Amino acid sequence: MVAKDFKVVILCGGLGSRLAEETRSIPKPMVRIGKLPIINHIIKHYENYGFNNFILATGYKSQILKNHFEKKKNIQCIFTGNNTLTGGRLLRLKKYFKENENFMLTYGDGLSNQNLKRLLKFHLQHKKIATLTAVKPPARFGALTLNLNKVSKFEEKPQLTNSWINGGFFVLNQKIFDFISGDKVMLEREPILSLVKIKQLMAFKHNGFWQCMDTLRDKQLLEKMILNKKAPWVKK
Repeated sequence: MVAKDFKVVILCGGLGSRLAEETRSIPKPMVRIGKLPIINHIIKHYENYGFNNFILATGYKSQILKNHFEKKKNIQCIFTGNNTLTGGRLLRLKKYFKENENFMLTYGDGLSNQNLKRLLKFHLQHKKIATLTAVKPPARFGALTLNLNKVSKFEEKPQLTNSWINGGFFVLNQKIFDFISGDKVMLEREPILSLVKIKQLMAFKHNGFWQCMDTLRDKQLLEKMILNKKAPWVKK
């Protein structure tokens, strides 16, 4: 298992409407946390674990991302439509993967200090189609029900607290494309639910730092961590 051999897909195409103060003029992954856009922080986290082959699935204001990374040969920006949903964006990248190839996938708005090599090792050991990272965040997200490390139930944003949730940071097998039918499919709904039913979804439990940037409040929280030099995702 050599990290550099694995592709990393980052979903970067959404409107970021809950962060409209920042995203009127730029795509959400370009919102700065400290001196750098959050997408740079995410990429650096993967690079710290040896991953260096990135595919950014772009949409809203895609040209800004393309311009930002135009000199980076290890980062491809692939336009996946302005109104495509998460599953659809991934499906549009199908041609970039060989049969049975495993690859990493994450969102362009979440930070973590998890060990990505351990995540990949866990996925390869269990030989399932998909592994997601389960986290315990601020209690305003959806919930997973876990039986040991198997996902037995998946609910997208129910009114529950103190639950494991989908924190992103997936490892997927190329077979995932068989579960996505088109642009209007959300990865977190039909495909994930189908995998749960056939016992092909595993959860890698991460008890460390995890934070998404959904709102201005989230951005300010992350910036405060950078300012105070207490950003858990930054390698010392």
